[in-house]
Amino acid sequence: MQRFGLCVAIGFLGALANTASWAGESPPEPGSATVTIRAGERAEHPIPRYITGKFCEHLFNNISNGMDSQILRNPTLADWPFWTGSMTPDGVTVFESDATKIDGQLRQQAARLGWPDKARDAMVRVRADALACWWIPEGGREAVATRPDTGPHGGRAQRVEVAAAGQGIAQWTWLPLHRARKYEVEILARSPEIGSLTVGLWPPEGDRPGAEAVLGGLSNDWKWLRGTLEVDPQMPAEGAYRFTVAADGPGQLVIARALLRPADHVGGADPDVIRLLKESKLPLLRWPGGNFVSGYHWEDGIGPLDQRPARPNYAWGGVETNFFGTDEFIAFCRAVGCEPMICINAGSGTPEEAARWIEYCNGPADSPQGRKRATAGHPEPYNVRHWEIGNELWGRWQYHWTTAAGYVDRYRQFAPAMLAADPDIVLYACGAPAMWGKAWNDRLIRDTASSLRRITDHPLIGGDVPRVTDPMDVFRDFMAVPDVLAGKWAGLRRAMEAAGIESPRLAVTELQMFAHLGPRGSDDKERLEGDNLVSPGTLAEALYDVLIYHRAIRQAPFVEMVTHSATVNHGGGLRKERERVYAQPCHHAQTAFAEFAGATPVQIEYRSPEEQAPMVLPDLKNAAPECRYESLDALAAVAADGSLLVSLVNRGSAGPLSLAMEIKDFDAASAAQLRTLSADVPWAVNRLESPNAVAPVDSTVEVAEGKITLDLKPYTVARLKIPARAR
Repeated sequence: MQRFGLCVAIGFLGALANTASWAGESPPEPGSATVTIRAGERAEHPIPRYITGKFCEHLFNNISNGMDSQILRNPTLADWPFWTGSMTPDGVTVFESDATKIDGQLRQQAARLGWPDKARDAMVRVRADALACWWIPEGGREAVATRPDTGPHGGRAQRVEVAAAGQGIAQWTWLPLHRARKYEVEILARSPEIGSLTVGLWPPEGDRPGAEAVLGGLSNDWKWLRGTLEVDPQMPAEGAYRFTVAADGPGQLVIARALLRPADHVGGADPDVIRLLKESKLPLLRWPGGNFVSGYHWEDGIGPLDQRPARPNYAWGGVETNFFGTDEFIAFCRAVGCEPMICINAGSGTPEEAARWIEYCNGPADSPQGRKRATAGHPEPYNVRHWEIGNELWGRWQYHWTTAAGYVDRYRQFAPAMLAADPDIVLYACGAPAMWGKAWNDRLIRDTASSLRRITDHPLIGGDVPRVTDPMDVFRDFMAVPDVLAGKWAGLRRAMEAAGIESPRLAVTELQMFAHLGPRGSDDKERLEGDNLVSPGTLAEALYDVLIYHRAIRQAPFVEMVTHSATVNHGGGLRKERERVYAQPCHHAQTAFAEFAGATPVQIEYRSPEEQAPMVLPDLKNAAPECRYESLDALAAVAADGSLLVSLVNRGSAGPLSLAMEIKDFDAASAAQLRTLSADVPWAVNRLESPNAVAPVDSTVEVAEGKITLDLKPYTVARLKIPARAR
């Protein structure tokens, strides 16, 4: 057993324990730590390859205007619903109806997007003219009349009537001009009177376009008009540009789709996002939810784009274009080099719908659904192995949420139907969070033990924290959470084994720090604000994630998967602002830890000073009476190439640690590679204007007769790679 003071934790199951070896002894000197690695004592199970997975969801700008390279907002010209932040009793978003509040949200979001004041004002004014949200008239409100209309396969389109050539509609947007000057345009439109459209990109200032193209062939029949725009290299790379769609003369037209992509896209995906995820050796990506999936019907997202219906996003507000569906998700995974995991709709969906989805992905080309896939240009099956039956159906925010018994009923309907579609898939049952969901999990385990093998956990731990709290106390609490969580996982494993489940497994399919600011009061002693609250975008998330990885590996093979939240503009990971993509600290930490996949853990013992969790996080306080933990946390493993990997986290807040490491049973080379990620405060974060403020630093350290000395700053995660001596 590993010693964590009053926290509950567990070492390798049926293998080796990582140990903090000073139990019963006096604690180490302040600021000092020791590590002993016994490389000859190896664990039975290698480190699972899915530990550093990710999760993506149709939430705000995670996929649309995130993973997807399509630049324009509301490219389907749909009616745009705004979320109030409330849900109906059924778990469906309540949309805003107050015009004043909608106008306020429009202005706020346009300001965040960096659009000029005149664009914000124009967009608010023309909502009354039924012009689709995020679009403005080109040529003046008085000269351009806009009304709702209907697209070729139903759904909303935009009618535009102009008095003269050069008039139409426009949208302000940022372009990835740092890497691409050429752009692809697609317009789905018809007109009984106008023969061509001129599309253009106009710079922030100036009276001439930076790029312009004429799209001819417009007629009264619906037609895709396609062309390219190449921005003049003399035009500025910074600032919002105006994308315009203008008629060649007076008359009327109806537009159903308007898309703009940089020509360097990767199968429709953002190339910077693909590059960074590929460099991170991402093993697995979970999609499409998240809360979104409980209202998602996958058949909306296949087939030609003009036939895919735009729907309200019933989980988060806004519009779901359905442009990023199953085929696009698989293409994205293949471009990154990761495996796909699909979470099916067990909220408003049906078992038959789930079975059809599996057949679409895995069935032969002559099966009913496989034929549809083949028609879309993909004759070979996708062979998606990992399927999750629903998302957080215990939560009131989930569309068609239910009770524990209700989920058992659904699981018994969905699992057989899904396995009938493909008996080789791996199923994951929707568990409640291990920190508090024992009653749900016990009922699920008891009633489905004969068919259950895998259960999921979403440790989104934190809660509302009073603003009078010391920001460092929030950090200290989060550093204790993995130890408490490990004990909960051990209890879950024991419950599954006691029910007769052979070789049970746990998949952590969402993970991130989840503390929120409490309501603002009148107290002038408030210390906690958004800028000093440790959150998924901060350095603290990097430390937290690696601590979770350590706990998962110590419970091998029970914890077999972690899919961290999330890819882009959601939780921690990548950010995309103004078409620039950059990494947050946790992305760097996950990239470094990906080296451990497939390595074999070895015995490690360490000593370091303890800290006390102040218990300011509501979720932690409810789960444990108190918790002490060591400043240092460590894990070691032998990689396939024979090198020794060591993961170190200084989660202490008292200062740097002077670390003395001794390696036994391993003939080490004279130098090791060290990668560190650190900052002066745990709430340090990368921003658009400083994307590398928190970035990994590589260096070399000496190995002398199997010994290494290091100084680890507080709030540091480090990875050592120690090659074996060449023979």
